[in-house]
Amino acid sequence: MSLNQIIFLSVSIFIAAYLINVFYITVLYHRGLTHNALTLSRSLKKWTAATGIWVTGIDPKAWSCMHRMHHMYSDTENDPHSPMQLGVLGVAHGQLKSYEKVLVRLIKKDPEVCRLVGDIDFEVNILNRKKLWALPYLLHILIAVVLSMSFGHVMVGAAYYFGIMSHPVQGWMVNSLAHKFGYRNFEISDHSRNNALVALLVFGEGYQNNHHAYPQRARFSHRPFEFDLGYVLCVIGSWMGLLKIKKQKNLPGGAPEALTPFAY
Repeated sequence: MSLNQIIFLSVSIFIAAYLINVFYITVLYHRGLTHNALTLSRSLKKWTAATGIWVTGIDPKAWSCMHRMHHMYSDTENDPHSPMQLGVLGVAHGQLKSYEKVLVRLIKKDPEVCRLVGDIDFEVNILNRKKLWALPYLLHILIAVVLSMSFGHVMVGAAYYFGIMSHPVQGWMVNSLAHKFGYRNFEISDHSRNNALVALLVFGEGYQNNHHAYPQRARFSHRPFEFDLGYVLCVIGSWMGLLKIKKQKNLPGGAPEALTPFAY
């Protein structure tokens, strides 16, 4: 294959892997499990519980728990990953350590954290319970090596690996940049911002101010010029019969949905 063909193939593989990762995180983990803005079919919920960690490297129940804690304590000293406490760059390490702590507490059945995810009716994945958390990463490394050998260029395998394992970077962009830089549609108590670049790159997740104002909304965009690609994935999932988007009533004059913001 020519270099141009390798580049085209690598970009295509990266986009495909990135889309799979984003679908799991923003649709299944975030809007579905964490905020119940979507009703996942029984089979899809079981699939998410079984495969989520294998696809993303992140346990769905632990991710949901940490994210609910983020909403409860947004930008305070108890926030698991706030740039106001950790600095923009410090969020990358902070979110990892917070995730690990939440995971351990869930495995040990700490009542304080278990209560936060009592409605999520499956356990922390067995890989984490048996301390085999590294297996998904090794699997994706193996797939990347096979792709590199099959197409004769390391770029192909690297594109796959960094696409499918992209959540730490996505999370850092959302948790740091979208809580530090951008505009606000709603004056709420935290420092959440709407960051258009992060929203584009992370499928609507950059509209943090909108989302923190009304976390039960499946659609994170609010103004006409805001575009939520993650919501497009929700619509596609709905068309396929995999999930249902919970309907919200609009207030007169195009105001935000008639929802009362809740604790998480």
